[in-house]
Amino acid sequence: MLKKILLFAVLVLGFQCQVLAQKDPNAKLVLDQVSERYQSLNGIQATFEYYYYNDLDGASQSSKGEVAVKGNRYKLILDDQEIYNNGETVWTYIKTGNYKEVTINTVSDDPDELTPSSIYNLYKKGYDYALLGEERLGGKLVQKIKLTAENTNAQFSTIVLYVDKANKDLVGWEVSDADGGSFKYEFKNVKTDVDLNNSFFAFDVTEHVDVEVIDLR
Repeated sequence: MLKKILLFAVLVLGFQCQVLAQKDPNAKLVLDQVSERYQSLNGIQATFEYYYYNDLDGASQSSKGEVAVKGNRYKLILDDQEIYNNGETVWTYIKTGNYKEVTINTVSDDPDELTPSSIYNLYKKGYDYALLGEERLGGKLVQKIKLTAENTNAQFSTIVLYVDKANKDLVGWEVSDADGGSFKYEFKNVKTDVDLNNSFFAFDVTEHVDVEVIDLR
């Protein structure tokens, strides 16, 4: 009888811990501070280093880029492509050798889509979160927060955010997909409260007459 009582107590305690871990209030406090900070800024610009690795096949690669964010708008510059999003339309500009094309789409209304402008509010719907602790990243003391998708079919099962403890800047994030791949972004030279005109986030087709235009709107 005593064994059964002890086992029941362990099960109940384990269940309570699991429930508490789903929505960690300490993690939420940090996430709310990050969200409020970034929504109050006129714009953000940064360079970043990008890493990809796959535990299943050992594939890996790294690259560098630039990103700018203002509200729900963003501009992403990589080696061979640029992505412009003005909140209504998204342009994907690809440069491969002498060939250039831009694909135009209407911005997706998928709330689970991970973009530079959605990462700050992604935790508010569809994710559990937990504060994993603190560590050093790029010489800064950061708070490490893990988001876990509630939907098992989500594109990314887990997302780890790295938040500068001093000023609540998001200095990096890491995402894992169902295929064993992990993507990590570490931000450098972050400039906050940059005044960016809305036109900065739109691709002007008229200024790129040598680019093939594929309009899918």
